[in-house]
Amino acid sequence: MARLLRYLGHSDAEVSMLLVDDEGIREINRSYLQRDYSTNVISFAMREGPYGQLHPQVLGDIVISVETACRQGDKGALSMTESLSFFMIHGLLHLLGYDHEGVDARDIQRMEEKEDELFFLLHRFSLQR
Repeated sequence: MARLLRYLGHSDAEVSMLLVDDEGIREINRSYLQRDYSTNVISFAMREGPYGQLHPQVLGDIVISVETACRQGDKGALSMTESLSFFMIHGLLHLLGYDHEGVDARDIQRMEEKEDELFFLLHRFSLQR
């Protein structure tokens, strides 16, 4: 994570990461987002809202379901470590304002390109999309 933060110009930033199972992320999804299903990653940005600038170095929290990450990684021929790092990157980009839901195709492409760039930085090979 530190390498990614330095690369993105946020070397003094803080991010917490929680690894859970499918039931754990489903409970978090249900409790905080009113979505009653498991998912791969959820990000909670701390720099949003009325108190977002109180601690600007704290970007937020990333929650990853290890079970879902492994299942989805297997489909893309990624190891568990590679799959977890992809979802870590995905969550981090959400904390930094990137999005892929309810946005236009340019924003989706921008996020995917940044995911690819960061994944290559860590693993020295490109994602197969």
